[in-house]
Amino acid sequence: MHTETVPTPPPLSGSSFFTAWTLDVPAVLVVLVLGAGYLRAARRQASWPPGRTTAFLGGLATLLVVTCSFIGVYDSTLFWVRATQNTVLLMVIPLLLALGAPVTLLMRVAPPGLAGKLCRYGRGPLARFVTFPLIVTVVLIAPFLVLYLTPLYALTLDSTAVGGLVRVALVLAGFLYFYSRIQLDPTPRAGAHLVSVWISLTEVIFDGALGLVLWLGPLLAPAHYDAAHRGWGPDPRTDQIIGAGVLWIGGDVAGLPFVGALFIRWARDDEKRAKQLDRRLDEEAEAGEAPASGLWWENDPELAARFRRR
Repeated sequence: MHTETVPTPPPLSGSSFFTAWTLDVPAVLVVLVLGAGYLRAARRQASWPPGRTTAFLGGLATLLVVTCSFIGVYDSTLFWVRATQNTVLLMVIPLLLALGAPVTLLMRVAPPGLAGKLCRYGRGPLARFVTFPLIVTVVLIAPFLVLYLTPLYALTLDSTAVGGLVRVALVLAGFLYFYSRIQLDPTPRAGAHLVSVWISLTEVIFDGALGLVLWLGPLLAPAHYDAAHRGWGPDPRTDQIIGAGVLWIGGDVAGLPFVGALFIRWARDDEKRAKQLDRRLDEEAEAGEAPASGLWWENDPELAARFRRR
């Protein structure tokens, strides 16, 4: 495979965090197209929540940061910078995009024919399969295991095309997970929030295992980093240890906002169900319906399964 030689940037210093910039043309084009399309659609919805727009645009802005800032400049020179970039691509950007509910927005502004097709395919067998809890767990965990435990990582460093495809795959994998678990958009499965908590805990375990493997295991892509001839910064072993910590601890920290959003939505759903139950009971009382035999909660479909006599 043809490899592309990337010039080694100057030493990374404190000022470089703010002054080192590069132009990632594909990333900029994606951000412009998605941002313009989202804003145009949101303007057509008078009641579209501004918080969703802020979240979606924040995800696009974060994509620019990890591809065009010092992270994009040094992502092929330092292991820990690449680890930071990959963590944000998988865990942060997709979460912000999912919080923007782009599927709902698209369904509202799409022509009736297209909206009908999206609805039909979104409820079809394939959609139900890829959003099954076990599948989305694999989708969240597998990308880093495949990337760092196979020769793929070295290929992403030596080929711009492969690196770009992996970036896209990370964002798509993360979006599928957050889309299916946050459920701001219509999903083919109404999964329980507790399942999402268990998936998050599983992800924490695998992050820790991967971090230990990278910390104690052999160096990744040694030929690439040797050819960089940096002469500055941490040595390759220390660089990889720092990157292992980023993937381990950084991945867990990046997942905290999702857990927070999950519990907020969990509480709102419980509150909504409670209001619906109260309203139904009030309507029955106003209609003067005779109470059914047995305890009242045994005859309520919302509570019967939870408090059934044993």
